[in-house]
Amino acid sequence: MKVDYHVHLEEGPYSLRWWNRTAEALLAFRQSPYDRHTLEWMEQVAAWMAQRLNRGAFSPEWLDLYRKRAKQLGLREVGIVDHLYRFREFKPYFEQHIHLGNDQLGRLQRTWLDQVCTASIDEFVSFIRSQQPVWEAEGIALRLGIEADYFVGGEAVLAPMVASYPWDHVIGSIHFSDGWGFDNPDAQERFGQTDLPALYEKTFGVVERAIRSGLFDIVAHLDNLKVFGHRPPEEELLPLYQRIARALREHRIATEINTGLYYRYPVREMCPSRHFLQVLHEHEVPITTSSDSHFPDHLGSHLEGARELLRMAGYREIATFERRERKMVSLDE
Repeated sequence: MKVDYHVHLEEGPYSLRWWNRTAEALLAFRQSPYDRHTLEWMEQVAAWMAQRLNRGAFSPEWLDLYRKRAKQLGLREVGIVDHLYRFREFKPYFEQHIHLGNDQLGRLQRTWLDQVCTASIDEFVSFIRSQQPVWEAEGIALRLGIEADYFVGGEAVLAPMVASYPWDHVIGSIHFSDGWGFDNPDAQERFGQTDLPALYEKTFGVVERAIRSGLFDIVAHLDNLKVFGHRPPEEELLPLYQRIARALREHRIATEINTGLYYRYPVREMCPSRHFLQVLHEHEVPITTSSDSHFPDHLGSHLEGARELLRMAGYREIATFERRERKMVSLDE
């Protein structure tokens, strides 16, 4: 079965780069009657963008582009899982756990958080639920999910959030180490100032804590610390891979093969790496497929390659979710 369980509707920051990328996504689905780069064409694109900005990401017009793409690709299930840091209700959670001090990193991350935290989780949940019948009529299951950053000690905030909404799947992820957002390209110089083996040991320890928290159905992109290509030799990481695989199996938690780092970041590698994927299969860890797309034209990106990697590792089934119940289905159904 073809599924994509890690899809975002929007993120920000709302830069000119975001404007251009959003316009490109619209143009991937809409045909203007005017020749490209004429004044009339630009006026048409500007009108489309004005509508997109006015109606926001939680609009049928924007989500319909994802549905069209899913239908083109033959996807049977799609999980929308916008980041928890997008929602104003959880801004204090991130203010508590990420570094926001009066230094270069703190100011950078404060600006980022203020720019991306613009939405309401209740609006998000209500919108996705209202659109599920539309997708079902097209033969595609639209799943309601959330991607929540895990921080040690954050369980008291996350547990009520997980229990309060009718999620189909809850994804846990780690994007910060000691408050530093390590996948932020504007802060990547810190890798050069860090003991890499110690950083991996510590961050994988947090991944393990996330698994053992029992909060999540899926723990995402397990080795995304490699995002900019900073990684010790993998033979040194094998004990960490084994430790994470054992924890996932023990707690019956799934993971994903996530293509986002492959097509959006310098490392040009999926999560997990091939070595890590093999270890996960040896421990019989359930896995699903995810594009980590943030725009409708990226939905399903490189999932055929991900499916082939799963086959090569020995996987024959993938995990799907409904109302937080996991079901294993044939990879090739």
